[in-house]
Parts: sequence; C-alpha cells; structure tokens
Amino acid sequence: METIVSVLLAYLIGSISFSYVIAKRIKKIDIRQHGSGNAGATNTLRVLGTGPAVLVLALDIFKGVAAVVIARYLEAAEVLPAFTVIGEMEGVAPALAGLAAILGHNWPIYYGFKGGKGVATTIGVVASLVFFPAVYVGVIAILSIIITRYVSLGSLIFTALTPLAVFLTLEHYDHPMPYFYFTIVVGLLSIWRHRTNLERLAKGTESKIGAKTK
Repeated sequence: METIVSVLLAYLIGSISFSYVIAKRIKKIDIRQHGSGNAGATNTLRVLGTGPAVLVLALDIFKGVAAVVIARYLEAAEVLPAFTVIGEMEGVAPALAGLAAILGHNWPIYYGFKGGKGVATTIGVVASLVFFPAVYVGVIAILSIIITRYVSLGSLIFTALTPLAVFLTLEHYDHPMPYFYFTIVVGLLSIWRHRTNLERLAKGTESKIGAKTK
C-alpha cells in the first residue's frame, strides 16, 4: 500500500502539464491544438518561442527529479519501504515513482489523459537515478540535435542508448539492477511514443528545430 501511494503521488506530479498551463496563461490557447499537437517543450518552442519553451523544459525535467527525490526520501525515512519483488531489491521504489511521473506526463489525469511524449520528464528521472550514464548519452544526443536539428532523433538516441550505458557501467557506479530495467522500459516506451517521428525521419519529412510549422 505504501509503495502504491508513492507511485500515485509521482503520477499526479507528472500529470501537471506545464506546456498547457503556460500556453493558457500567455496566449489563452490549448497547446495541444496548435503546432504538432504535442504538450511538450518542443511544441512550445514552435508555438510560443524560446523563453516559454526553456521554462517548460526545465519544469518538466523538475517533475522527474521531484518524483525520484520524494520516493527516495520516503524510502530512506522508512515511511514508504522498498517494494519487494524477489526479496528486498534496492532502487525499485524510486524507479517505479520515476516511471509513474513519465506516465503522468504522457497521460495526465488533469487534461483528459492527453499529454506529451515524456522526454524532458524522462531526462529528469534518468539523471536522478543514473547521473553519469545520462550525461554520457546526453552529450551524444545533444550533438545529434545540433548537427541534424532533429529534436526527435536526439530524444530517441537518449532513451535508446541509456540502457546500454547503464549496463556497461553497472559495476563501476554500482547502480541497482531495477534502474537498468527501468531504462529499458522507458526506452521502449519512448520509441513507441515517437513511432510517427520515426516514420517521418525515415521519409525525410520530420520537422527540424527552428523550422516554421505549416
């Protein structure tokens, strides 16, 4: 029951759609009805500009960090003991809370379960769980965005390569195994959420950062 409460709290935090809130406040519009229709930082950039997009990005990342930090605090305080799968496994509660925050961003209860693709929130969660592997893969992802101007490609590179980076550094950084499993699940989820982007990337019709929305 305690772990369910932790996961539910993370989901509710993740469900706060900052792109929706900021777009409503600035232009009195539903961001999901403009641009790509995605409630995230990239579409905020297209519709509202750089300043609001940076703010949305930072706040969405913060949601992921907050979910993990809260779960860790409650676990350490023995208010919410670690979830048991096979014996007692360290790291399961923060990983589940992080996943719940991402699911909340993608399917927010406050906004009819229509949200974003969860990349920024994923960055916050992954960086909180496996900081150095996230940094290594993040550098590659950022470089790919700079070179190709495809944000979706950078997002896919980040989520797809993070499990490999975590696996290769498990012994060096002593990450709990649930973190590795978490990155696999999140990677697969991201690929599925970006399936239309993958199709457009293959066809060469994907929108580049800075390009005007038709």
